[in-house]
Amino acid sequence: MDSRKRMQLYRTTHLWHWISAAVCFAALTLFTITGITLNHASAIGAQPVVISGTGQLPQNLRAELLKQGDAVEPDAAAFIDWAEGAFHVSLRGATTEWQDEELYLSAPGPGRDAWVSIDRASGAAKYETTDRGWVAYFNDLHKGRNTGVWWTIFIDVIAAAVLFFSLTGLVLLWLQAGQRTSTWPLVGGGIAIVAVMILFVH
Repeated sequence: MDSRKRMQLYRTTHLWHWISAAVCFAALTLFTITGITLNHASAIGAQPVVISGTGQLPQNLRAELLKQGDAVEPDAAAFIDWAEGAFHVSLRGATTEWQDEELYLSAPGPGRDAWVSIDRASGAAKYETTDRGWVAYFNDLHKGRNTGVWWTIFIDVIAAAVLFFSLTGLVLLWLQAGQRTSTWPLVGGGIAIVAVMILFVH
């Protein structure tokens, strides 16, 4: 490659390298910090806050619950609306399980959990919410646990941007390797460290 093309490649790669770095900065910082908190989760004390209670399904909804046949799964929207108002819990995106004895609503989220159980015969309802704190919240974001489809897409986009950042960095290393003789030994050393640690895990 002649010097003109090499310089053009360097400038283009350098441009995209810092652009991808700027895009990744906040998310990569978040994932780096939460990687540390996840790695030392047992050493970080946290006391979950658990709130529970009971209630009684109103008569109109109880009648709606009882009249549903086994062949058709009832629409749970009205029961979710009632539970959110009665118990002051968030059941956004809740999954429903229709069983012979009960209707079970489950709405886990990052760093928290919430569920409501309604007895189909008596209409008696009970609920429980668990808040595991901010560290657990950000750890769940790191893992993509109970975060919804948009956060999953966000993680994929950031992962692609970080990969692009790494590859453009590799190209820059290759372009400057002639002036910096330690480039490839350092790259090789980094790869060797990762490989050895993977072997130690097993």
